[in-house]
Amino acid sequence: MPVRLQAWVNPDLHPIFQMNLPEGALLDAIRRAVSKIIGDDDLSILLATGGNQIGRNRFSLAEDSFPSAAGGEESLEEILTYPDTEDLFHELLNRYALRSGISGVQPKVLLEAAERGTLTSAGYIVKTWGAEYPQLAANEFFCMTAAAAAGLPVPEFHLGENGGLFVMRRFDRTSSGEPMGFEDMCSLQALGTAQKYRGSYERIARSLKSFVSGENLPAARKQFFAMLVLSSMVRNGDAHLKNFGVLYSSPQGPISMAPVFDVVTTTAYLRHDVPALSLAGTKKWWPRKMLERFAIAHLSMTGGEINETIERLADAVMETRQLIPKHISDRPEFREIGENMMSIWGKGVGEFCPANSFLFSNIQ
Repeated sequence: MPVRLQAWVNPDLHPIFQMNLPEGALLDAIRRAVSKIIGDDDLSILLATGGNQIGRNRFSLAEDSFPSAAGGEESLEEILTYPDTEDLFHELLNRYALRSGISGVQPKVLLEAAERGTLTSAGYIVKTWGAEYPQLAANEFFCMTAAAAAGLPVPEFHLGENGGLFVMRRFDRTSSGEPMGFEDMCSLQALGTAQKYRGSYERIARSLKSFVSGENLPAARKQFFAMLVLSSMVRNGDAHLKNFGVLYSSPQGPISMAPVFDVVTTTAYLRHDVPALSLAGTKKWWPRKMLERFAIAHLSMTGGEINETIERLADAVMETRQLIPKHISDRPEFREIGENMMSIWGKGVGEFCPANSFLFSNIQ
């Protein structure tokens, strides 16, 4: 929030305070734990989770000491190999709900975990799914695998052995564990969480220009374009304002775009789903020409950069697509979602690169 003489006035919590308010199952668990003690309004939830937030901000009462997220440490291997995913996640939710200042409707918690043979732990986000979105962990795993295969910056991520959990290392920590500043596009655009589907990808492009350091802006623009191409190819209809953000080590230091996170094929569940935000005044899956015009006009990219990005994403998506049948074979419960994803991805890539789609269409 820029320094100014005029007071900042908002009928709700300021967006920067709203940014990490829990939602869904996590919010329900926190409310059950604290409503009788401190209340169940937004400020109470912020107070309960204020010691462990995504980013650098921490929240507490003025008379209290600096809040911390003191707590236990889990074994990453045990989380990934535990046979009863549902039972494990409920246990983790009960244990870590009050230490999880993180937004998103998908059931998730923040925790510290260590890999076998290491002396230090790292922060992780552990996600599962609800009944309306079955196999969401595997869905996200393969989408993120495609992003990684295309060379996009992604955090370390894992899929549990039984496909029930998606585990991602926190990207708002340095290699030594120090917290980094993170702000999502809702916060940067002074919008509340409820407005995450309001706005356009053109406005995100302007926000990148306003907030990302000059030396990092070209890379941020290319990454943003690649993320839009990926979302279109895999039909990710949840690329809203809270799923883009910036990172910085200190307020005076360089600012870069945050890595790719929260990518899923939403049309595997919602057949007629559309993009989360508008582009060129419309919410529809964009033809290649529309994205090319956007990249030239709003991201200052050249034709060569645009073509290279699209071809690279197409190759990565179709190569990752070949990994899905093996998971279906190992986990028959993934068959319906997995086959839907393969069909959707093939069609999505075909709209950008018909030759690429034809080349891979018969490879399983």
